[in-house]
Amino acid sequence: MPPSIIDTRVVYIPPAECELPALALHIISLVDSYMLWLGVTEELPDTVQNAPRSGSLCKDWACAMPPPPGSKMLGPASPLFRTSGSDVALSMAQRLALKFRKQIFLSVDIPSVHLAVPYGSRLLLDAEQRIVEVLGAS
Repeated sequence: MPPSIIDTRVVYIPPAECELPALALHIISLVDSYMLWLGVTEELPDTVQNAPRSGSLCKDWACAMPPPPGSKMLGPASPLFRTSGSDVALSMAQRLALKFRKQIFLSVDIPSVHLAVPYGSRLLLDAEQRIVEVLGAS
């Protein structure tokens, strides 16, 4: 049987500060693309694989393409689904597509209460840095 070209895993992202929630990152690695779901979780690290089942894929979901070879500009992107409470996925997907030169489907399922000041930007920055670490290690 040939090896699978699709890999899936769920990664626990611990909170960087006690005021921030833990996050779960569900990664589906495809040929030249990633499908990512990022959401708040109350699961513990050893049961984090259950987190995506209680999340929402369509709260803030975007697709971004990598830019043409040699370009340092952001590639084209489009929101797939969005609510008025969040528009994080589009810009984050574009940055990830630029970094990894792959198509990125990104769903961000973080309630707006966690995105509010003063910790919202810290939560998103930590989450994006952790995504880069995890994808870079694969």
